[in-house]
Amino acid sequence: MLQYRTIPVTPFQQNCSLVWCDATRDAALIDPGGDADVLLAQVQSLGLRLKALWLTHAHIDHAGATGALAAQLGLPIIGPHPADQFWIDALPQQSAMFGFPPAQAFAPTRWLHDGDTVQIGNETLAVRHCPGHTPGHVVFHAPQIARAFVGDVLFAGSIGRTDFPQGNHQQLIDSITQRLWPMGDQTVFIPGHGPESSFGRERQSNPYVQGT
Repeated sequence: MLQYRTIPVTPFQQNCSLVWCDATRDAALIDPGGDADVLLAQVQSLGLRLKALWLTHAHIDHAGATGALAAQLGLPIIGPHPADQFWIDALPQQSAMFGFPPAQAFAPTRWLHDGDTVQIGNETLAVRHCPGHTPGHVVFHAPQIARAFVGDVLFAGSIGRTDFPQGNHQQLIDSITQRLWPMGDQTVFIPGHGPESSFGRERQSNPYVQGT
């Protein structure tokens, strides 16, 4: 069984997700944006073996601690899509601009593309490329537990910002309607900020995508 725990990190209260395979106790961190000591304490308290760092996109609050954690623990960095390379390269500038601890650029061990899969222990998640918030944004879908880790594509009652460099509002709407909705109304999503919701609830009540 795939398990997860959401751990808000950084002053932006970004939802880093610790995901693990119950059978093997192997774990991955999705979007380790900061507060690495807090994240590692959670891994230890649950008796897990951290095996990988997975990224939805490369904004500072999602990727800020990634380079340091990978170097410290010898972990592979999986994702995002190659179109976010310029955001990775700009992590040192992003950290200074937003008052974050210094962040280092890095080279992902593996880039992700639409239709790829990632694995942790015995559990496999599907990867969907969902550009719009950033051009290289990806989403991790775990159909076995009806969950999706969507980063900043969709929120409870809102959608991701598209006013950053290479953001695109229509692309974001297309990503939501063409890539997320087919996962099913019953799917619960873990957004990059704020509470969980379901795709069905957002289709009914989210003013940005209502009725799509």
